[in-house]
Amino acid sequence: MSAEESDNFAIDVRSLNKHFGDKHVVNNVSLQVRRGEIFGFLGPNGSGKTTSIRLMCGLLTPDSGSGTCLGYDIHTESDKIKREVGYMTQKFSYWDDLTIRENLDFVARMYGMPNRRVAVEKTLEDLGLTTRANQLTGTLSGGWKQRLALAACMLHQPRLLLLDEPTAGVDPTARRDFWEELHRLAAQGISVLVSTHYMDEAERCHKLAYIAYGKLLAQGYAADIVAEQGLHTWTIHGEHLTELSDQLRCAPGVDQTVAFGAALHVSGRDATQLEKSVHEIAAARGLRVEPSSTGLEDVFIYIMSRSQDNIGATH
Repeated sequence: MSAEESDNFAIDVRSLNKHFGDKHVVNNVSLQVRRGEIFGFLGPNGSGKTTSIRLMCGLLTPDSGSGTCLGYDIHTESDKIKREVGYMTQKFSYWDDLTIRENLDFVARMYGMPNRRVAVEKTLEDLGLTTRANQLTGTLSGGWKQRLALAACMLHQPRLLLLDEPTAGVDPTARRDFWEELHRLAAQGISVLVSTHYMDEAERCHKLAYIAYGKLLAQGYAADIVAEQGLHTWTIHGEHLTELSDQLRCAPGVDQTVAFGAALHVSGRDATQLEKSVHEIAAARGLRVEPSSTGLEDVFIYIMSRSQDNIGATH
């Protein structure tokens, strides 16, 4: 790869591995995130997402593998990486007995920022926090705490944001506002690597990677990931879906059934056999059947069901 091509990537890591004792928590992970790109990092709890993120930004040293973050070597230049990365952890880690402004001022002091008061006021304005700047953090809702955490990440004007499940426990309106803010930042050239469990958030990312048991199982554009699995999907509407699902799982051509409210998604690779089985069983029960597009959630459930647990512990 040429220097010019390398400069296009905020994260460019290859064959990262990390063990904790006898557990292989990150297994040969390679990933590239372009500058100004929102990259979604998906996977179940214990899949290695958090450990991978920490390896990529120099907070942890890999057992093997190499790469760069913002052009800096992840092995030898972790201090430089940390100065230009904003890292938002799963757990809210600011002080409840300080106001929003006081929290941001404290963070600015830790960074040793010159003109920190100007930086704090600008960040308050940019993140829509000015009207609540003097409110005690402990009285904030989850959505406002989330916005404060993002503001603290942005104080030192990082070139890369690493967000570890930032919207967990936040209401849908606050999640939507948060993602609009992420797209605004990406439009300014800031790269974002965000881990999430939510499929609607995954669909708002430019690219995605799915990790399970420490291994990257899929990555790329959402449409490409869906297409690569070669699944065909039918939707059955009606009642007694659990019983219907059990029956369909044993039917020829059916690889997966997933309930979505009052509907059942039935997927498989063999389009002809799948259609035959779905129509026969649905007709016998008098249920309505229609073809549907295979979605990301269908695909990720399918991928996950075929991955092997080689960790056995949460990291």
